[in-house]
Amino acid sequence: MSPTRMWSQHRWIYIGAVVVLVGMMIAGLFTYTQQKATNEAFKKANQLNDALVAKGFASRNVGNIADTLGTDGGAVCTDPNSALKRGLWLVQLSNGAGGPGQRPVIADQRVLEAGAEVIKVYCPDHLADYQKKISDLKTSDTVND
Repeated sequence: MSPTRMWSQHRWIYIGAVVVLVGMMIAGLFTYTQQKATNEAFKKANQLNDALVAKGFASRNVGNIADTLGTDGGAVCTDPNSALKRGLWLVQLSNGAGGPGQRPVIADQRVLEAGAEVIKVYCPDHLADYQKKISDLKTSDTVND
């Protein structure tokens, strides 16, 4: 049997093997990239959790932090000092009522410090603006331990 005839009979096997090999290489590349991002997310989540525990907060599930904030802080670091984010953030510092019953409250300083820790770990370039923003708020020790 001549080599040309053997090639023509097994051509689809060779082509199939090459396609599978290329597919496995691409899958391996994506897996490596995703694993690297996951490791970085867990590293930052551990760093945040350790900083919060050092400030007296209870330890949190690092997996939940990593899933929520990822490697870049997610929504927290997407223009955190914009007017819209500030408005939404101040609404969250209210008494929780809806409509005409909603009132501002005196926020606990520790809650604001926790926010500063998140920004310090995930987007430190916004930390000075955040600290300036929270310096205008009236705070007190309002959360019972």
